[in-house]
Amino acid sequence: MNPVGLPAQRAYAGGMTTVLLTGFEPFGGDPSNPSGEAVHLVASRWSGPETLVTAVLPVTFGGGAAAMRELIAEHRPDVVVAAGLAGGRAAVGVERIAVNLVDARIPDNAGAQPVDAPSVAGAPPAAFATLPVKAITGALSAAGIPAELSHSAGTFVCNHVFFTAMDTAPAGVRAGFVHVPWSAEHAPSADAPTLPLHDIARALEITVRTSLDTGVDAAVPGGAIH
Repeated sequence: MNPVGLPAQRAYAGGMTTVLLTGFEPFGGDPSNPSGEAVHLVASRWSGPETLVTAVLPVTFGGGAAAMRELIAEHRPDVVVAAGLAGGRAAVGVERIAVNLVDARIPDNAGAQPVDAPSVAGAPPAAFATLPVKAITGALSAAGIPAELSHSAGTFVCNHVFFTAMDTAPAGVRAGFVHVPWSAEHAPSADAPTLPLHDIARALEITVRTSLDTGVDAAVPGGAIH
């Protein structure tokens, strides 16, 4: 498979297709995490026909990656969409590239702060998402949700879980990561960029549905100059 291409489209059949959707628990002293809250909201109103498996992961390097591996092994999903908070971003960021690097500027929820370590020892230096990232970005924008194609998921727990998902998911599984802004309901400050939690949940639903329904990603410009 071309490293920047998509896996061959599966014959997704209602009731036989499994989607894994994950978010994160609150980090540090934050009262909430919109990625985890949005996952709960999506689960509460999911009507299928696909089977939806949801989980809220710990914001720890060891626990988050281990949970992702266990969920993929147990449920054998056809599509994996992981979501996390990117406080300060004003748009939903559809991540394109996971780097095999952990470089923690701050400790995780367990106090761990690894520096210049691989997410997966011996794995390639980076992995491309196999979700149709351009089609997802376009679908979000068409729905009135601010969205951008992002080329960096950072080097903290979000990227670590993203790379772990890409390393773990078997060939043919569509997998990737979406960063979301603060929710308007629980922003840490009045001037923080936000989206209503309803729109964040809707963004995750659109991401899942586009991943299921899109055979070939949109052939539109999505690169960056710097």
